[in-house]
Amino acid sequence: MSINTLPGTKSIHGTDPQFLIEKIVRERIYESLYWKQECYDLTTESLVEKAVRLSHIGSTFGGNQKPTPFLCLLLKLLQLQPDFEIVYALIKDPTFKYLRILASFYLRLVGRPRDIYENLEPLYSDYRKIRVKAPSSDYYLLCIDQVIETLLNEDGIFSIHLPRIPKRRDVEAKDGLAPRTSCLADQLTS
Repeated sequence: MSINTLPGTKSIHGTDPQFLIEKIVRERIYESLYWKQECYDLTTESLVEKAVRLSHIGSTFGGNQKPTPFLCLLLKLLQLQPDFEIVYALIKDPTFKYLRILASFYLRLVGRPRDIYENLEPLYSDYRKIRVKAPSSDYYLLCIDQVIETLLNEDGIFSIHLPRIPKRRDVEAKDGLAPRTSCLADQLTS
């Protein structure tokens, strides 16, 4: 089961969920020591336990472009396809910031546009800092709201091309998504 999607898993955007991560990155993940030792026989529950222990996020790093544990766990989430209610609960729970980012990233890859906006936009008010491992193996800091901004508005992050989603105003018009209220709106009107 190490590199195969679970039987009965639904296709996402018309393809195997693992294929949302580019082939070269996926191959590096499969060949990594972390994947072989830590991710081989994970269930959703044991994956959450591993994600709680994450100390940074990022893509690939170093001369041979090894994947970060964050990226390995993201691929494993794509294999396991946990129930969306579990993913929403992980996003709403502020206790573990790296787990929250992992669940947010997963939702952005596989979720419907309305669900993505409804669940990720509240994280704009989470200003905690997280460590990011750069391709040069150096670390830098980002705030969670910056990562969410990138997930919602950019084409890719951490060597992963994100599926296109409609602009928020289009989702409001088509799917009845409530207009977003800024946390600064109250301060500006008073």
